Amino acid sequence: MSTGVTVRVPAKVNVQLAVGGRRPDGFHDLANVFLAVGLYDEVTATPDDTLGLTAEGPGTDLIPLDGSNLAARAARLLAGRHGIEPRVRLHIAKDIPVAGGMAGGSADAAGALLACDALWGTRTPYEELLALCAELGSDVPFSLAGGAALGRGRGELLTPLETGGEFHWVFAVADGGLSTPDVYRECDRLREAAGLGATVDDVPDPEPSPALLDALRTGDAPALAAALTNDLQPAAVSLRPSLARTLQAGLAAGALASLVSGSGPTCAFLVKDAESGARTAEALRASGTCRAARSAVAPAPGASLV
Repeated sequence: MSTGVTVRVPAKVNVQLAVGGRRPDGFHDLANVFLAVGLYDEVTATPDDTLGLTAEGPGTDLIPLDGSNLAARAARLLAGRHGIEPRVRLHIAKDIPVAGGMAGGSADAAGALLACDALWGTRTPYEELLALCAELGSDVPFSLAGGAALGRGRGELLTPLETGGEFHWVFAVADGGLSTPDVYRECDRLREAAGLGATVDDVPDPEPSPALLDALRTGDAPALAAALTNDLQPAAVSLRPSLARTLQAGLAAGALASLVSGSGPTCAFLVKDAESGARTAEALRASGTCRAARSAVAPAPGASLV
């Protein structure tokens, strides 16, 4: 009997998040350029009589440890696909900020899928694992894939992107979280309040920025800084006005650019190099505008067996 399988899985930052209009089903089409960053959760799967879940690390008091957890749902989904019982204990060692817009929950789901597949010897083909990820959530396929990718649809339809070098980031972690559905609703409300409309009939189809894709491909950090965009940022700042002070504090410390990561409330700062990142992180900690500041390098590999 195996003693356990551990998978390491990265956080992500959205270097472009272009949000289309609200569809009849309530979702929004996206042009979502993902970049995996070197902050990791680890998911360990060990044999057990039933499906169980434990967790350790910062913020774990904010995540459910029952069957509603995305990692537990991933284990049930994979077991159901292969006609077996999900007899496994999942342990999540968290280092990705919880409810921070960095896909920590999605990372844990991808990690659980890969760990259970190895533990159970089910040998699920990679493309089928990606399809299972898409059933679990829009960000889960990228957590499995890592690197850099363009996400279409709700973000789950991935096209890998070439990167030409390393990019250095600092992430300012806020107190508490922001609800992703609430942020999308606020995005719609702000668009309607501006007289732009919020449905697919009103908002142009989202498209990736050629300048941004070129900056990724060439490894040009200043060019990437000039091209960073997040259509959800105004909504996140509207719901959490204090984020504006965090964004300004990072820029004042010398970051090349700032943006809210995904639906927030984590703020991301692209910096010139590791030394600049250390200075920016220290200034953010001293600013009193965030709970913590973390440095990381991108791109990072996707979910992988340890």
